[in-house]
Amino acid sequence: MRKITVFDVAAYVLNKLSGKEITTMKLQKLVYYCQAWSLAWDDVPLFAEDFEAWANGPVCRELFEKHKGKFLANIDMFSDADISIFNDTQRETMDIVIRDLGDKSPHWLSELTHSERPWQEARRGYAPGESCSVIISKEVMQEYYGGLS
Repeated sequence: MRKITVFDVAAYVLNKLSGKEITTMKLQKLVYYCQAWSLAWDDVPLFAEDFEAWANGPVCRELFEKHKGKFLANIDMFSDADISIFNDTQRETMDIVIRDLGDKSPHWLSELTHSERPWQEARRGYAPGESCSVIISKEVMQEYYGGLS
């Protein structure tokens, strides 16, 4: 069986949001929270790709490269993804994230990430708005979000 990728998670999120187009920024944040809560609740990463502490919050570079230059993301961008690859635990985790955060604005989600330790720690020493490609540690994510649950 192949490994789950960030693209599978992005496609799952878009599919769950009834195929609506959402901003690429919102997609990045929802996928980030799927990863964060998988680490917290399930003690394993959902996918291998990392998030970097960009000025507007966590961004997965591989996902960014897929939607670069686009404001809106849609399911067609991820035609090579497989949303049937997830087990029940993974689906439950993602469904809770989508239920609780899916109706939030991209700006609200970005502000939320800015208030949390994983992004803040990775950005230490960087000015607001300054370019930063420091990886947000999965260990810090697991510790921080695990402490919230």
